[in-house]
Amino acid sequence: MTAYETLRVSERAPGVAQVTMARPAVFNAFDEAMIAELDSAFAALQADASVRVIVLAGEGRHFSAGADLQWMQRASQATLEWNVADARRFAGMLARIEACPKPTVARVQGAALGGGVGLAAACDVAIAADNASFSVSEAKFGILPAVIGPYVTNALGKRQARRLALTTERIGAAEALSLGLVQQIVPLDQLDSAVDTVVSNLLAGGPNAQREIKQLFAQLPLGPVTPEIRELTAQTIARVRGTDEAREGFAAFLGKRPAAWVPKKEGWG
Repeated sequence: MTAYETLRVSERAPGVAQVTMARPAVFNAFDEAMIAELDSAFAALQADASVRVIVLAGEGRHFSAGADLQWMQRASQATLEWNVADARRFAGMLARIEACPKPTVARVQGAALGGGVGLAAACDVAIAADNASFSVSEAKFGILPAVIGPYVTNALGKRQARRLALTTERIGAAEALSLGLVQQIVPLDQLDSAVDTVVSNLLAGGPNAQREIKQLFAQLPLGPVTPEIRELTAQTIARVRGTDEAREGFAAFLGKRPAAWVPKKEGWG
């Protein structure tokens, strides 16, 4: 695994990489350096054929306090051109996480503020400890959640996302679950076990099938199922049925054995 200054990238289990934001002294607030390293780490893990699932975590008591305030202060004094380039790098990092062809899981404890909410929303699955809290807090500083806005809106729906952005209200794990920002909450001492259960379920799925799911679902709008959408889905399943992975999946099921892509459980913990 590549060494980073603001992250720790490790093997959580066979086929599972964990990217841990490692600035606990500032509650894993991110700045230009961490944004660049998150982008680099996810790019490298996406290209690594041995990695099936990526877990995003925060070291210490909190997941992420969002944008580092010193970074934001520098931005407030910089030129428009600098700010545009800087914001594009942040947007690119979130897009890389959201569009990663491999399943991603956010492991959330303590505070997730501002951009930290965006990071959780950009992952496919977010599991929170019962001590987690969330705030789309940018308006408190005279700015807005622009770059994270699409991901928060996709996770919560437009009206709830707008409410949280306007009020900057801090919500607890139970409300985050009810809104769809996270999909599961567990006691803090059970957080890793819950993450590992989800990861185990993800590893049971075919990696090509999961890539296809993410690619297809990204193209499916909410609303009427148009002839174009019906044709897209028909063409996709017809193509995927003929793959080697599909043949192995059906053979494994009929043979009452694990599929070839399912790893052994040794090494968990």
